Formats: sequence, C-alpha cells, structure tokens
Amino acid sequence: MNRYARIAIAVLASVGLLTSASACGTSQNGAGSAHGAISVVSSINQWGTLAEQLGGSGVQVTSIINSTNVDAHDYEPTTSDIAKLQKARIVIVNGAGYDSWAVKAAQSAKSQVINAAEIGGVKNGGNPHVWFSAAVRKAVAQAITRAYEGTRPDGKADFDKLNQQWRSKEDEVARKITETKRKADGEAYAATESVAEYLAGDLGLKDATPTGYMRATANESEPTPTDIKQFTDMLEAGKIGLLVVNIQEETELTGKIVIAAKSSNIPIVELTEQMPEQYDSLTDWMAALVDAFSQAI
Repeated sequence: MNRYARIAIAVLASVGLLTSASACGTSQNGAGSAHGAISVVSSINQWGTLAEQLGGSGVQVTSIINSTNVDAHDYEPTTSDIAKLQKARIVIVNGAGYDSWAVKAAQSAKSQVINAAEIGGVKNGGNPHVWFSAAVRKAVAQAITRAYEGTRPDGKADFDKLNQQWRSKEDEVARKITETKRKADGEAYAATESVAEYLAGDLGLKDATPTGYMRATANESEPTPTDIKQFTDMLEAGKIGLLVVNIQEETELTGKIVIAAKSSNIPIVELTEQMPEQYDSLTDWMAALVDAFSQAI
C-alpha cells in the first residue's frame, strides 16, 4: 500500500472520530446557545483561510503566520500569539512537528483543537506539508465544519451550505488534478525540497530526487558536494522531466541545481511553503499550482 493510500485511509478514520468528538463536546459545554462569531485561531494561514471559507460571518478567524517571509518551523511565537491560541474557541494546528509551538500552546488551553496532520495520519518525522494533499484538505474541511456545528448547532444549515460551496470549488481543483495526472503519465520529477510531495503524488508524478540529497534536506542538513553533483548530473542527463523549486528556501546550492536545470531546458515549477498573499484561499492557491504543473509538463 503506497503512502497516499495510507493517508486516505487515515483521513476517513479521523473524520469519523472527530465527528463523534465534536458531538460529545457540544453536550458537555453547551456551546450551541452562545451568541456572536466563533473565535478561531489557526497557526498558519493555509488552514486559516479554509476556516474562513467554511465559517463565513459565523466565525472570526485569526492566522498567526500570514507571510512567505516566515518559516513556521523556526517561528518564535510572541506572548500575544500564545494568548490568542489559548483564548480561542477552536484552534487549528498543522501538526507533525511543523508548528510545535502552536500544538504546545493549544494543549494547555480549553479550546477544541483540530490537528491537520493527525487527521491525515502523518506523525512527527513525516512530511508535515499536508495542505498539499487533496485527501487531507477534504478531511480537515469536514472536521472544521463539524467543530462549528458542535459549537453552534443552530447554525448547522448555514455551515453545511458553506461546506458544500467549498467542496464545489475543491472539486474543480480535483478535476484539474485528474487532467494533469493524465497528461503527466508518471513523469519523473525532482525537488529542491519535498514541500510539494503530496501534490506531486496526487498528480501521479514519480519522485526521482537523489536519495542522498533528499535525506539531507529532510534532516535540515547540508547536502554534500557528491549529493549536488549527482543531482546536476541527473538533470544534465535528462533523467528528470521536471524540477520543483521552493523559492522560499533558496540557497547557493539550490541555485546550482536551478542553473543545471535551465541549461538542460528542464521545466521548472516554482512554489513557496507558505501561501502567497495574492491568494484569498487555499483552494485558489492549489488550483494555481496545479495549473503551473500542467503548463510545465
């Protein structure tokens, strides 16, 4: 069973558990009778924009990280950030070691916590960039809607409608993914970082990134000269049909890889780890990225 199938299975199981937990939480805290917008805090804007789409005027969402200039791995939260997380009715964290500061703060709060990586079955040490996975996005959306309905039962009809609207947009992304997957036909790609691994998997692309280089970047260590040479040799030999570059983490070494790809006329897809400011939603960003892959293939 491949990695993406395991994620899909974990997602289905998690949605069922979260739905039950949400219903139980409602009866215990009597949140359904509360008035005013539900306060929601997300560690990153990828999930924050999703929470906004699914909540509409019924929620007030704050995202701690909103910029591609910030690395969530190394982010140092302020006292204000921690206070926001601990005061929120619902907290959305990414998990899998990506935003440990937020997970820790949420643990000491009375908030209902939605952990995206846990929903996707991704543990610490796994690739934490789960917002690139179509299956995880759908499952997290369901978990958020159930949390809203558990907190505000009288708004169920509105929250269900917003969820359906979001699903319609996500279905458009799914259609783009299907079309691009057919076009890609298992094309080999390599990446300067594995941030878009789940998206590439959804598109049916085969990861041909040299093992030594991949291991080094995954451990946040410096690839060796041998790793870099192996990477550039593969590009120059035409063994890689597409290069994915995380421009949020450019270095002198990744620059050498990009130069090798350009000199060999290898198509390049540039992306960032955090959602760029020009996109209003995670769905819009994913649609644009799928288009970028389609054009490069």
